[in-house]
Order: sequence, then structure tokens, then C-alpha cells
Amino acid sequence: MPVPRCRLRTRFLPATKAMPKEILPIVNKPLVQYGVEEAAEAGIREFGFVTGRGKRAIEDHFDISYELEHQIAGSGKEDLLASIRDLIDNNTFAFTRQNEMKGLGHAILTGRNLIGDNPFAVVLADDFCLGPDDDEGVLAQMVKLYNQFRCSIVAIEEVPEDETHKYGVIAGESMKDGLYRITDMVEKPAPEDAPSNLAIIGRYILTPDIFDIIERTPAGKNGEVQITDALMEQAKNGCVLAYQSKVVDSIAAASMALSKPPIMFMRTYTRRASDPVGGANRRGSARSCAGFLLWHYGTGATAPPRRLTAELC
Repeated sequence: MPVPRCRLRTRFLPATKAMPKEILPIVNKPLVQYGVEEAAEAGIREFGFVTGRGKRAIEDHFDISYELEHQIAGSGKEDLLASIRDLIDNNTFAFTRQNEMKGLGHAILTGRNLIGDNPFAVVLADDFCLGPDDDEGVLAQMVKLYNQFRCSIVAIEEVPEDETHKYGVIAGESMKDGLYRITDMVEKPAPEDAPSNLAIIGRYILTPDIFDIIERTPAGKNGEVQITDALMEQAKNGCVLAYQSKVVDSIAAASMALSKPPIMFMRTYTRRASDPVGGANRRGSARSCAGFLLWHYGTGATAPPRRLTAELC
């Protein structure tokens, strides 16, 4: 199935004629900021984006606008910038570009210089996940699992069988409720060829050996390198887990079918050996670097709105 190119920005025309779709607002906040906030809630403090042409507004959004702040100083509207200023003040951001759109696998490989030899996570903006204020975000839940199992993890959800051609689909052995060890993985299979109806959604945590695997992975349809192919090789030679949240009810701004915008890398924390599983110090006073979170706006899911939250045992 052909994947739309981010540089065309056709799905939301004319709104995206001169504006990146990642900056489209959900209420009063751009989509990309929600993703950064989910990552920050998971303990991530260092972010890097892999973008493309026409995405400069994303970089400007995560920078201080001295002129704007001067204009509204003393007007009583300063609080309107509080959320983004908090992110800017407490995190660091870096940017690089993917010069050719060759699939998610290639995009991840493009950001290798921002990650180094660290585990990292991937977030696709196709799945914009929000839950009640007292629930952990999906990424925070997956960081806990990574701290326990120390292997690559993908988030999954059940989709209608006639929609498997829109997703990467997995099959696996159940380890416990909501957690599978992957035995098969197929990118956008026809319903009759799908190994299950468990579809990968836009949250991953990957170990750094995935880079060498991606480099060996041949390009597929349309010359794109699929991350699912690389993950399948990793699963055959080691272990890749799939995590299904128990409560699924997300808002997918990407059920609006966003297609392939940028990528964002964010540093995560590991727990101390003395901590219980998942006991990472989010503020970092007793942290070590577990890697980066990578954000890549994916291929444009059209699933109904969903939220992904769950309680880990």
C-alpha cells in the first residue's frame, strides 16, 4: 500500500498548505506538544526531532518567543504560555532532517547520531493518547516494562479484521494478560493474510542493536525500509514484546490520518538496581540514561478514537 509523503501535506489541505500538520491544534495546543508532554510524564528530558522540509514551525514552537512574551507581559495572559514554557525550561531539544522519505525504519536510522548506543522509544503521532489525569500515559507504562524485561517493546491494540491492511500486525505467545512475546509480524497485511487482529500502534521502545538490523534490512515496496521487518529479525534472534493496554479509549489525531511528519528523540531514565520494577526516578536525581524517545509521525491510521492506558501488574 503506498505511503503518502510528508512533504506533500495533502490530507488536511488547505489547512496544511503553509503549516505542518503536527502544529494543527487540538483545542489550544498543537498535536506535537501533547506527545512531548506524554514523554515528559514518562521521565524524558532530552528531545531530538528528525524532520523534513517545511517543518521549521515545530522547531520554533519549542523555542522561546521573546517578542510574544514581551507583548503579553502584564496583560494577564502569561498563563497561556505556561505549558510550553515549562517544557522549554525543563527539557532540551535538538533537530535533524531526513532528506528522503524512505519509511519509518530509515527515519529511525537517520536519527542514530542523536541516540548513540542507547535504548530509545518511538512515538507515532497517528495515535494521540490521553487518559484521565490520574492514569499513567502509555509511554510511562512501557518504560516500566522495559525496566523489567530490557528488550524491545511495541504497543498493540485490537483492530477490526478488515482494517489490518492499515497497520503492522503481530502474532505472539501470551506471557501474561496484555503482554505477548512476538513470533510473527507483518506490515499492512490483507485481512486474509494477517496473523491476528493485534495491530502495532504508535508507541515503541527499542534496543540500540536495531540500528545494525535496519542497515541490513532491504527496502520493500516503494523503496521504503519497514521497521516491522527489522523488528521481526530482532524477535527471531532475541526477544520483542508486544504490550496491549487493558483500557483503550484514545483520541487519535491521527485517526485524522497524519502521514509521515517528523521524528523526535527523547532521553529516558532507567531505575536504580535497588528500585522496584518501574521505580524510575522521573525527575532524574537518581537516574541513568536509558536512551531516547524517538517520535515519527507515521503512515496515517484511520482507526476510531482510542485512549491507551493500563495498569501493569
